[in-house]
Amino acid sequence: MKTITIEGQLRTEIGKKATRQLRSEEKVPGVIYGGAKEISFSAPATALKGLVYTGEFLIAEVKLDGNSYKCILKDLQFDKVSDQLIHIDLMELVEDKKVVATLPLEFTGAAAGVKAGGKFVVKMASLKVKTYPKYLKENIQVDITNLELNENIRVEDVVAENYEFMNSPRIPIASIVMTRQLKQEESAEKGKK
Repeated sequence: MKTITIEGQLRTEIGKKATRQLRSEEKVPGVIYGGAKEISFSAPATALKGLVYTGEFLIAEVKLDGNSYKCILKDLQFDKVSDQLIHIDLMELVEDKKVVATLPLEFTGAAAGVKAGGKFVVKMASLKVKTYPKYLKENIQVDITNLELNENIRVEDVVAENYEFMNSPRIPIASIVMTRQLKQEESAEKGKK
């Protein structure tokens, strides 16, 4: 599991004035939830880039005044005008407490429908799961080898131990669709008959 280390400081002053001061110093205010108590902190915007601007699922090790907290990303807030990160919420990983995380999907295998001339279309790149921290991993692997032309893989078809899926079970996550060329060939075949 990939981990990113973030060095930050505990926040003692809370409020608009203190927050504005932090942002002027190019620091981002944040809160760590899920542990024994909520922890308000700030960290340099540059230190958070590796966690925020990635498609990977990462664990953040946040170091604050000698203490270390293992966390996952919970929520982000961006400025509506400048699009800069203005607030971050993290969820502390506590061994005996389930967490909700969004894990990316990794599709494996060569689909039978693609071999038949179809096109593989990803409809969801990640799934929301509820699990214990020890079961968190970088992605959920989905085998698409048996996926035929005009078929879908739905959330309910994903097999992953120790995960409770929070998405609706009937939502398709990937499908094989007919390409325009295949449709034209099929209609030409029907025209000959």
